[in-house]
Amino acid sequence: MATMIENIPAKAEKGQLSEVPGKYCVRDISLAPKGRLLMDWAESRMPVMRKLREEYSKTKPLKGYIIAGCLHVTKETGILIRTLKEAGAEVWWSGCNPLSTNDAVAAALAEEGIGMFAWHNNGPDFYWCIERTIDPRPHLTLDDGCDLINTMHEKYKEMAQNHVIGGTEETTTGIHRLRSREKAGELYYPVYAVNDAETKWDFDNVYGTGQSTLDGIIRATSVLLAGKNFVVAGHGHCGSGVALRAKGMGANVIITEVKPTAAMKGVLNGHEVLTMEEAAKVGDIFCTATGVKDIIRKSHFESMRDGAIICNTGHYDSEINIPELEEIAVSKRTIRENCEEYTLANGNRLYLLAQGRLINLAAAEGHPSEVMDMSFANQFLSHVALAQAHTKGEKLPNSVIEISTEQDEFVAETKLATMNMSIDSLTDEQLAYIDNYNSGT
Repeated sequence: MATMIENIPAKAEKGQLSEVPGKYCVRDISLAPKGRLLMDWAESRMPVMRKLREEYSKTKPLKGYIIAGCLHVTKETGILIRTLKEAGAEVWWSGCNPLSTNDAVAAALAEEGIGMFAWHNNGPDFYWCIERTIDPRPHLTLDDGCDLINTMHEKYKEMAQNHVIGGTEETTTGIHRLRSREKAGELYYPVYAVNDAETKWDFDNVYGTGQSTLDGIIRATSVLLAGKNFVVAGHGHCGSGVALRAKGMGANVIITEVKPTAAMKGVLNGHEVLTMEEAAKVGDIFCTATGVKDIIRKSHFESMRDGAIICNTGHYDSEINIPELEEIAVSKRTIRENCEEYTLANGNRLYLLAQGRLINLAAAEGHPSEVMDMSFANQFLSHVALAQAHTKGEKLPNSVIEISTEQDEFVAETKLATMNMSIDSLTDEQLAYIDNYNSGT
């Protein structure tokens, strides 16, 4: 974990941020009109969130609750924040990645009364921003990657144990961290695993990551994907989505994996499966999607061909061992936005995109609004469920809690309805047949 900042923020280039102490700190508050336009566009693509806002703005189940959020500040996130606020919540927010904040959206939300502490490239102040969202003593936390929850548990233990009533976690990496904390007996409040909802990871992770990752790569490089050897490290939900879209663009997809079943899925999807050691010698574009550190490291860099492009779509930048790349490079220069050229001693040039951070958010706009409509519906409904349980005096276990099947199906059904689609229903006879173990040939 990075060192937490105790005093006023470093502010990147001193004095170049818009700040009202205790209320917000963003890049430039004058960007707010642009941010409102971006959110208006996202909202037009998010009918489920519009429906939820219309319903819950009347009943206000989150009235009296303070929510601290740590999630990419995108136009889609703005719709989630607005919906939480309309449901009665007081909302404070920071970005969950130093390079993923859209400064215009952050400015617009700050103008709307959100406690916003986020700006693009806030690396030195990352944890300072998170701590400012904890200052109001939130009742609920909403996380993407577990940095807020981890900060709360490590530095604000009393608050986590005795004040916070629950939280949610958006992504695979964060769920892994939470389950490890739960296993160690050090999870101090219940957290809904939003990532594990079928309407999240089978859509957001696959189709959202696939499209937005390629979008980021193309924006950062403008290269032709057709005919390239495209190496995807990890063939889980996110990696399979990237592989699917790269194949659709005409690339020759190579999968690297440690899990036999995931590798077999890659084979049957028409991809080649190699070790990273083998793939490093033939790949043109490399994209990590594993949630594990050091997937691409020194020996791989040294084997790569001249012109190889390297990026990451996992939550943290540790999947690519950048210190080792820096160590073996004889020169480095920024050749275009989000694209750094490293020249090795043998003359080969390697191109690292977006500093090894989430390529789809650092170099593009993140997942399309349509798919985030379902993910953020789960976030919103989970916070309503936590607040309602607390209001009723119900005590949930201090554990990672799965999203209910009922909520999952409600979100999917609502999404289908907004698309003017309907599905069949089983008859009474069909339901009886399913439960009749004597039925057969």
